[in-house]
Amino acid sequence: LLPRLLHRLAQREPDVQVGLTVVNSTEVARMLVTDDSVDIGFIEGPSVPDGLDHKVVAHDHLVVVVAPQHPWARLRRPLSPAELARTRLVLREKGSGTRETLELALHDLDPAPPHLSLGSNAAVKGVAMAGTAPAVLSQHAVEAELATGRLVTVPVEGLSLRRDLRAVWPRGRRLSASATALLQAIESASPKPPTRRNTVTKDRNTPNRRVA
Repeated sequence: LLPRLLHRLAQREPDVQVGLTVVNSTEVARMLVTDDSVDIGFIEGPSVPDGLDHKVVAHDHLVVVVAPQHPWARLRRPLSPAELARTRLVLREKGSGTRETLELALHDLDPAPPHLSLGSNAAVKGVAMAGTAPAVLSQHAVEAELATGRLVTVPVEGLSLRRDLRAVWPRGRRLSASATALLQAIESASPKPPTRRNTVTKDRNTPNRRVA
């Protein structure tokens, strides 16, 4: 999501310069606390680390993906959460918001250990596309692979893998002008709720009345 949002920021505020470091959610929190040069971070885990203020900026959904030749790609029914839990998956590393969200969703089912834990979405996708094992990733991270058929989604019945994406910054610290401009660019790109309008109803025996 961020490349598109940074492009929008550049159009709105051409003088703002942004340096971007990509790490997992745990490392984002650590950097915000220990590195004064980091103005704002973005995390995707189900909880906000202590000492950080936050704002929800988008929503996401994790998906189970497999290679087209994987047996799950030919299933004619959704997986059950229990089937997913007992399968050794290709996952992101500990500290990743994606991994944390999945583990929380499957917590009561005693999930099997991962087949592989890898440090980037690209690595997880590569192993999944090779047909080694199913993977769980953000739907945003696999858009291109799904569009070209290199990966296939496998629905899971009765399991919520929705999550909030948050901007975070140290509690009590005033946001810099650049960070504020970035948040404003993100908010302007978000879909707006429909505006509630007054309507006029007419009763056969009464004059027109405006109803909110």
